[in-house]
Amino acid sequence: MSDDNVKFKKLRSFNLFMAVLHFGQGIAILLLSSNFSLPVTSSFLKFNVVTKSLQPVRGTLFDLKIGPLVAAFLFLSAFFHLLTSLPGFNERYADGLKNHINKFRWVEYSFSSSLMIVVIAMLVGVYDIGTLIALVGANASMILFGWLMELHNQTLRQSSRSSLSEEVQASESKTGQAQKTNWTSFIMGCITGIVPWIVVAIYLFGSGDVDHHAPKFVYWIYFSIFLFFNSFAINQILQYKKVGKWSDYLYGERAYIILSLVAKSLLAWQVFAGTLRPM
Repeated sequence: MSDDNVKFKKLRSFNLFMAVLHFGQGIAILLLSSNFSLPVTSSFLKFNVVTKSLQPVRGTLFDLKIGPLVAAFLFLSAFFHLLTSLPGFNERYADGLKNHINKFRWVEYSFSSSLMIVVIAMLVGVYDIGTLIALVGANASMILFGWLMELHNQTLRQSSRSSLSEEVQASESKTGQAQKTNWTSFIMGCITGIVPWIVVAIYLFGSGDVDHHAPKFVYWIYFSIFLFFNSFAINQILQYKKVGKWSDYLYGERAYIILSLVAKSLLAWQVFAGTLRPM
């Protein structure tokens, strides 16, 4: 068995193990959590016949239980780790990694990390459904820019060279070099991805009233998860800069998997400790 086959076999086992870890934590959150919920609200303009003016009218659309929401992003990770290990899907997963791209990762992150942003935003008081949808859109767009980064810069195997345009092949044959890394998608993703964190920061630090500040655990969540979200970007930089062990794309893939587990676990249990523990 070749070294590459051994690596991919180990990676498959690693994904199965991660699926079990995420699923187990999701079940634990569901079983141990209280019924703590937060309101999802709307605010519309309504004409006041007395004052003859438009005035905002705020109402609660529904209450969202936080426990199942936390479990959901853990279950999503478990599902995609399992999916990439199944026959048929595992081959597609491995072929993508050989070309330095993992579509499964970006699809999963676009959903799971967006749910994480919703949880964090609601804990600081972002309840408006329009704002929450906008935060999800911005965060998902950031993730999809990561997909574009890999799509534009994937390193193809020799057998797949025909998929490159004739213009690119001609350029490479003249220079004797492959295309340089295009960082446009990465930069745009960073710009888009910072938006939800700015919104959350406004709600978290904007109140001047000490009595209305968020609990301390929410500050810990903000800083710790913000740090881990940025570590994904650092991991991608190290991959494309080919720094040390990151010159092997599979090393960066394992790093993504570990970062994902730690970030989701950290958020899940910080939220549990702060709001979901049965009193």
